Amino acid sequence: MPKAFIEQAGLTEEVELEIQDGSVVISAVRNVRAGWRDAAENLAHREEDILLDDEVPTRFEEEEWEW
Repeated sequence: MPKAFIEQAGLTEEVELEIQDGSVVISAVRNVRAGWRDAAENLAHREEDILLDDEVPTRFEEEEWEW
Protein backbone atom coordinates (compact mmCIF):
# COMPACT_ATOMS: atom_id res chain seq x y z
CA MET A 1 0.00 0.00 0.00
CA PRO A 2 1.46 3.40 -0.87
CA LYS A 3 2.78 5.49 2.02
CA ALA A 4 0.54 8.40 1.00
CA PHE A 5 -2.56 6.19 1.46
CA ILE A 6 -1.37 5.07 4.89
CA GLU A 7 -0.76 8.65 6.03
CA GLN A 8 -4.01 9.98 4.58
CA ALA A 9 -6.00 7.25 6.36
CA GLY A 10 -4.24 7.98 9.67
CA LEU A 11 -3.00 4.42 9.96
CA THR A 12 -0.26 3.65 12.46
CA GLU A 13 1.60 0.48 13.32
CA GLU A 14 -1.61 -1.12 14.57
CA VAL A 15 -4.71 -1.44 12.38
CA GLU A 16 -8.10 -3.15 12.48
CA LEU A 17 -9.20 -5.46 9.68
CA GLU A 18 -12.81 -6.37 9.05
CA ILE A 19 -14.99 -7.73 6.28
CA GLN A 20 -17.90 -5.56 5.09
CA ASP A 21 -20.08 -6.59 2.18
CA GLY A 22 -17.36 -8.79 0.68
CA SER A 23 -14.62 -6.16 1.05
CA VAL A 24 -11.65 -6.08 3.40
CA VAL A 25 -11.68 -2.82 5.35
CA ILE A 26 -8.47 -1.55 6.97
CA SER A 27 -8.95 1.15 9.59
CA ALA A 28 -6.98 2.90 12.29
CA VAL A 29 -7.35 1.44 15.76
CA ARG A 30 -9.98 3.40 17.64
CA ASN A 31 -9.29 4.59 21.14
CA VAL A 32 -12.18 2.97 23.00
CA ARG A 33 -11.85 5.39 25.90
CA ALA A 34 -11.67 8.56 23.85
CA GLY A 35 -13.50 11.34 25.65
CA TRP A 36 -13.79 9.50 28.97
CA ARG A 37 -11.55 11.98 30.81
CA ASP A 38 -13.61 14.99 29.72
CA ALA A 39 -16.85 13.20 30.57
CA ALA A 40 -15.58 12.30 34.05
CA GLU A 41 -14.42 15.86 34.65
CA ASN A 42 -17.84 17.18 33.58
CA LEU A 43 -19.59 14.79 35.96
CA ALA A 44 -17.33 15.84 38.82
CA HIS A 45 -17.90 19.52 38.04
CA ARG A 46 -21.68 18.95 38.20
CA GLU A 47 -21.22 16.80 41.35
CA GLU A 48 -22.81 13.85 39.56
CA ASP A 49 -19.84 11.52 39.95
CA ILE A 50 -21.46 9.30 42.56
CA LEU A 51 -21.76 5.53 42.69
CA LEU A 52 -25.17 4.20 41.68
CA ASP A 53 -24.90 1.20 44.01
CA ASP A 54 -23.56 0.92 47.53
CA GLU A 55 -20.03 -0.40 47.84
CA VAL A 56 -19.86 -4.06 48.80
CA PRO A 57 -16.57 -4.99 50.44
CA THR A 58 -14.94 -8.20 49.31
CA ARG A 59 -13.44 -10.88 51.54
CA PHE A 60 -10.00 -9.72 50.42
CA GLU A 61 -10.71 -6.17 51.60
CA GLU A 62 -12.13 -7.33 54.93
CA GLU A 63 -9.55 -10.02 55.80
CA GLU A 64 -6.34 -9.46 53.88
CA TRP A 65 -5.96 -5.82 52.86
CA GLU A 66 -4.02 -3.56 55.20
CA TRP A 67 -4.58 0.18 54.99
